[in-house]
Amino acid sequence: NVDKNPAYPRAVEDLKDEGAISGRCRLRQCKYLNNVVEQSHRNVKRRPWLAKGYGSLPTAWRILRGLEAMDMVRKGRMRWIAQGDPVGQAKFIDKLFAV
Repeated sequence: NVDKNPAYPRAVEDLKDEGAISGRCRLRQCKYLNNVVEQSHRNVKRRPWLAKGYGSLPTAWRILRGLEAMDMVRKGRMRWIAQGDPVGQAKFIDKLFAV
């Protein structure tokens, strides 16, 4: 699923021709899909702005990965945790990171 950017169909066809993706792969374009993705990542974008000065690229990469993982837990995208279960989320994080 991608937005209606006119470059996507050509890019997908090129990738199919190169064998980088399967010929069975379908391109589905939705007009406002990019807006949904941008809204999903707004917290990730906002937090780094507040915490500038990571010191190094590897540190920044690890912090952003952690923020994305926490967003997945918070949004209920983990198989074992319900979205509205803060106690279960806290237990999962405690167990995962041995906090």
